[in-house]
Amino acid sequence: MINRELIRIKVVQLTYAYYQNGNKNIEAAEKELLFSLSKAYDLYNYLLALIVAVTKESRRYLEVAQSKAKREGTAMPSQKFAYNRFAIQLEENKMLNEFLETKKLNWDDEPEFLKKMYHLITDSQVYHDYMESEEDNYETDRELWRKIYRTIIQDNDDLDALLEEQSLYWNDDKEVVDTFVLKTIKRFEEKNHSKQELLPEYGSDEDKDYARKLFRATIMNADEYQRYMSEASRNWDFSRLAYMDIVIMQIAIAEMMTFPSIPVSVTINEFVEIAKFYSTPRSGGYINGMLDAIARHLIYTGRLLKHMDERNETPE
Repeated sequence: MINRELIRIKVVQLTYAYYQNGNKNIEAAEKELLFSLSKAYDLYNYLLALIVAVTKESRRYLEVAQSKAKREGTAMPSQKFAYNRFAIQLEENKMLNEFLETKKLNWDDEPEFLKKMYHLITDSQVYHDYMESEEDNYETDRELWRKIYRTIIQDNDDLDALLEEQSLYWNDDKEVVDTFVLKTIKRFEEKNHSKQELLPEYGSDEDKDYARKLFRATIMNADEYQRYMSEASRNWDFSRLAYMDIVIMQIAIAEMMTFPSIPVSVTINEFVEIAKFYSTPRSGGYINGMLDAIARHLIYTGRLLKHMDERNETPE
């Protein structure tokens, strides 16, 4: 689950904090980086567990409605949502349950939030369309939760506030983690039952190694990389750069110099996008031009053994 996009973002955050806090202990900072990444995986599992928690909440409401129907002799309420096939499969998922048990993560202390989430869902058009539909199969049940996640959970201020209270890391992570939750929902297959695999914490050992190497190269070669910036910025007002811009470019240069298999265009595009989100409104365009100039200068002087491939996109 922890991919290079997320790693780049975390390295930017942790490098900026490393300098701002005056912390010169690189080993401690590296541990903080890896811990921060692990918290993103905690959030991934916690958000999947939210689906299960809301489903259990719906069963409490169903029990009340069933009791009322028996007393009044009216038609029994539908169990379609409370016993949604996808939600049951997720509830029984071995990987999820083992992780939640190990980490002691659950939604038991958030009854008011679960109640509010349940009502948000049952008041939604997505829910009403599902309950009124004659389709009754696993694919429809799974698609319901994909739609609920996209329309109600993904952009939810109350959930964001709750997550921020629980972990300082989670508020920054949620936007990226949401995409992995949606990908996981889409990948579920009924035939896998409780053995359906969730996304692993790291796709490979290479990604974990990439995180360490990128962070260490950024910090240990800071003076050298900032000199490259100065050399390539003769036609740029380098002194007026936001400090975050300098950090982002320093990390981008570290990636260019440390990972020969990553094309220059990929590095530039990825860090330009990060700059748009984490720095000033003008940073994306400025950093795009600066990194392009720096890469060409390093290639020309023989310090970077890569080619400048054509880039399909010119970031704003």
